[in-house]
Amino acid sequence: MAGTSRWVDAPPGRARHIVVVGASAGGVEALRAFVGALSPGLPAAVVVVLHIPPDAPSALAPILDRSGPLRAVTARHGDVLVPGTIFTAPADNHVLVADGHLHLSRGPRENGHRPALDPLFRSAAADFGEAAIGIVLSGNRDDGTAGASALADRDAPVLVQDLEEALYDGMPSSVLHHVRTARALPAVKLGAAVGELLAEVPAGTPAGDALPAAETVIADGTTEVVGPTPRLAGAEPSGLSCPDCDGVLFRLPGAPAPRFRCRVGHAWSPASLSAQQDEDIDRVLWSALRALAEKAELHRRLGESAAVAGRRETATEYRRRADRAEADAGLLRRLLADDQARHGSGGPSPIG
Repeated sequence: MAGTSRWVDAPPGRARHIVVVGASAGGVEALRAFVGALSPGLPAAVVVVLHIPPDAPSALAPILDRSGPLRAVTARHGDVLVPGTIFTAPADNHVLVADGHLHLSRGPRENGHRPALDPLFRSAAADFGEAAIGIVLSGNRDDGTAGASALADRDAPVLVQDLEEALYDGMPSSVLHHVRTARALPAVKLGAAVGELLAEVPAGTPAGDALPAAETVIADGTTEVVGPTPRLAGAEPSGLSCPDCDGVLFRLPGAPAPRFRCRVGHAWSPASLSAQQDEDIDRVLWSALRALAEKAELHRRLGESAAVAGRRETATEYRRRADRAEADAGLLRRLLADDQARHGSGGPSPIG
């Protein structure tokens, strides 16, 4: 998809190429290895998203600043993308690229995360075209797959961390499965690969189909259109509910895999939606177990009071209700124990 980009004549000092990197669980060590292998004169800006809790101040920028030759800073709204600088996403903000600048947004979460990989990758594809490079490192589930596909659609290179090396291979594995042109390398070799690719790729043409651009507007969170998702071309009601707001999820068309957005913009991949449903079911079952235990306790006490008062039939009925609640609670305990055995327990609880 060769062509003339507005970045060919970019103002002096502004990056004509961009490297967008995403990671989740197990990603910090991979990021350190990657940035440690970057060349000091890298002719591109690097923007990094790491899944972190919304209330956790990110120490990623100083970690990466000490890990390699490039300066690393926490991204600020309006920052100009300059070559040789690493920008890291702050907590609870999507980082988007537009007109050679960074935009921070508290738009709808995607795959349960803010910041998320997909919004950054899509915006880089729209703004830089084939002059972008996308990299997905260790992490669970599949955030980054849709964004990597948007990059590949514009002939931008996509790289992932080697699956055997990644502590959690869900995210890089999903990209490899859905993005035909993606390549896997050990984290320490990704830095050299970026240098080689930047020597080959021209400043690309920021263009493409309307869906990724429209989704970038949604992620920006500043659209004045209420409920923009139903207006996306080809979006159809799925019959499923959004875990974040309980609204209807609309299925979005196109590759690499089915994706969903609710009316207000929360986005879900199949794997992320399924995992969140598992968490919701687990929470509901534990709440039901607590309610049954309290019901049994209440009716035991009422039965004891009725027995003391000489109301035998009433006491018997209360004991019967308590026994039934305890039996139901036992069924739930066995169900929860079986679920823990299937999914494992006692291990690390990664973000991802």
